[in-house]
Amino acid sequence: MLMVCGEALLDVFAAGETRTGLTFDAVVGGSPLNVAVGLARLGQPAAFFSAISTGFAGERLMRALNAEGVDTNAVARVGAPTTLSLVGLDAHGVPSYAFYGEGCADRLLQPADLARVPQHVTVVNVGSYATVVEPIASTLRALVEREHARERAPTPQARALVAYDPNIRLNVEPDLQRWRDQLEWMLPRTDLLKVSEEDLELLLPGTALDAFAAGALARGARAVVITRGALGAVGWTARASATVPPVPVTVVDTVGAGDTFQAALLTWLAEHGALTAPALAALGHDALHAALGFAARAAAITCSRRGADMPRRAELA
Repeated sequence: MLMVCGEALLDVFAAGETRTGLTFDAVVGGSPLNVAVGLARLGQPAAFFSAISTGFAGERLMRALNAEGVDTNAVARVGAPTTLSLVGLDAHGVPSYAFYGEGCADRLLQPADLARVPQHVTVVNVGSYATVVEPIASTLRALVEREHARERAPTPQARALVAYDPNIRLNVEPDLQRWRDQLEWMLPRTDLLKVSEEDLELLLPGTALDAFAAGALARGARAVVITRGALGAVGWTARASATVPPVPVTVVDTVGAGDTFQAALLTWLAEHGALTAPALAALGHDALHAALGFAARAAAITCSRRGADMPRRAELA
């Protein structure tokens, strides 16, 4: 089972005016939720670990996850409201964003909720703002520590592969130092680090990609992947590096492209027996190139259609 951890919310788009106000179109979202759905659509046994409201908006999130075949047994239900991310145009026609998440359900995942996560999962995937807001951030850290403790036990046990994508959202947490601190904490505890070049520039301005990757590998990461948007993607393991060009596509929008890339990358690793830390570290150039290419093709499909509409496995045959 691949356990995806983090926020679930509604992206709310202004859809026009009425005589007495505005109309809105609310879409199920949240980067981790998208990754979980992407994995399920690609044929992987995906599960979701988060807190979701018991209100009508939370019920809609649960129906969306269940309809996609995502296991929701680890979801905690709480009475707080659902996070809303409002998107509209200001008086000058420029996109305007407002985020309503303080005290909302997806932040309220508690350490006690770790009991919901099975003792043996294949992957623990964390990222986005859930790693920097409390109490969910501390809960996810405890989960990562729980997995690493297996290796330090008197009788070492197999542990989950830990995957991490910072996926910075400054409208949620504007303090970049908080994100930098999280990256520093995660580096020695992360097996698969996937980060966008845009996020890397925010975190460590002016840092060369290969220098960052070398540093991350030295700290303990087994593989580092940097997505570069229209420039493709590049990846490194201790054994090899590989670069893939962008996949030609008519871009409709890029919403969900990074989430799709992560889901597809994990899917390729699962299908090729590489979802363990040693197997990931052992990837050579050809395998790494194939993994990146598969993920890039999946992301291109998402970019070719409106919204975070991730592909299904048959579309990547």
